[in-house]
Amino acid sequence: MASELQVKKYLAYWFQLGRKVLIRNGDQAIHPETVLNGHRYSQEFEDCFKLILSPESGECFLEGTHETIAQLLTPEWEVAGCSRCSMPIPQRQSGMPSVNCPCFELPNWPSTEIPAPRSPVDTQSRLTDIRDRLLKVSAM
Repeated sequence: MASELQVKKYLAYWFQLGRKVLIRNGDQAIHPETVLNGHRYSQEFEDCFKLILSPESGECFLEGTHETIAQLLTPEWEVAGCSRCSMPIPQRQSGMPSVNCPCFELPNWPSTEIPAPRSPVDTQSRLTDIRDRLLKVSAM
């Protein structure tokens, strides 16, 4: 089963490539302008994610896919990397796989010319880990 955190990451990555989420059974498209804010997701993204999970939003799905976000949160689905572009995509635990990766419709993707989408990074924590490893190596 895809966890809520995995689905959040899945949406964040695709939002960074300009994909939208269709809500209210496809009647409305949403896309936050800002996905990352320093070492966390932006408030705009968090608000979009809450809206997507809200029962009032009806069926919601990522543009270019057929699986609803609610389906992804069931035991039948997991989120894994696309074999073509390594972006997160929904995959069934068993049975027929999903039709396509959303990258199928994106011209010039995958691209090594632009930065790849990413998750928020706590730089202070990362730097502390590096410092601690360097101190450990120099103490040997």
